[in-house]
Amino acid sequence: MEIEVADLTNKRMKPSVAGNETTESRMEVAKDADEENALIPVPMASEQMEADIAIIFQKMDHFTNLVSELLESGKSMLKELSNEFEERLIQIHKEQMEKWQEEIRELRLLDTANEEADSLLLNAKSLLQNVHGES
Repeated sequence: MEIEVADLTNKRMKPSVAGNETTESRMEVAKDADEENALIPVPMASEQMEADIAIIFQKMDHFTNLVSELLESGKSMLKELSNEFEERLIQIHKEQMEKWQEEIRELRLLDTANEEADSLLLNAKSLLQNVHGES
């Protein structure tokens, strides 16, 4: 997202949603600024004052560029962080599902072993009953 400041005006241009050029072209803004400045009488200023004003405008441009770069880098970092978060969350989910599936396998094995033991006990009980009944 780019933030643009028109020279000598307080107009703020709308940044586009897709990150493309703004809705107004720079030429239109310059034309609007020239029209507005033509209506405002400009007092005569010394060369030193003009130089000081030019330095302030340079600072404004530099600050605008810095803010724009910070916005871009922040947006990039948040997108990267979001992707990492999503990947980690999916990994945690996958690991938990695997643990539960392993628990289910272990329970089934235990159930099978218990059924076999129960069957052996029933066979032993019936053999013992048959032995006691014959004696």
